[in-house]
Amino acid sequence: MAKTQQQTSVTVGTRLALVGLAVLTIVLQLRLWLTDDGWSEVIRLRNNVTAQQVENERLAERNARLQAEVSDLKGGFAALEERARSDLGMVGKDEVFYLFVPAKTTSDE
Repeated sequence: MAKTQQQTSVTVGTRLALVGLAVLTIVLQLRLWLTDDGWSEVIRLRNNVTAQQVENERLAERNARLQAEVSDLKGGFAALEERARSDLGMVGKDEVFYLFVPAKTTSDE
């Protein structure tokens, strides 16, 4: 008789443990799927990471272009001269600058 009672108590304990684990699993799954900080938050964060990676790549390309320009300006006179001509409108020594202005057309009124 003692063996039967021991088997019953183990079975009840096991059943209670399984029921407890099942309830815990259901609660955790509900929280994962239905709350604001569940899967919807994971998806939002993944989208943010993707957008940030694209922005980082764009900025890395811009930084590379700027670094190349800085190296050119530090290393040679030609790049400096080109920059002065395009940005400041400077003319070199022994050069003549011609500015062609389109003629105004007068309309007959």
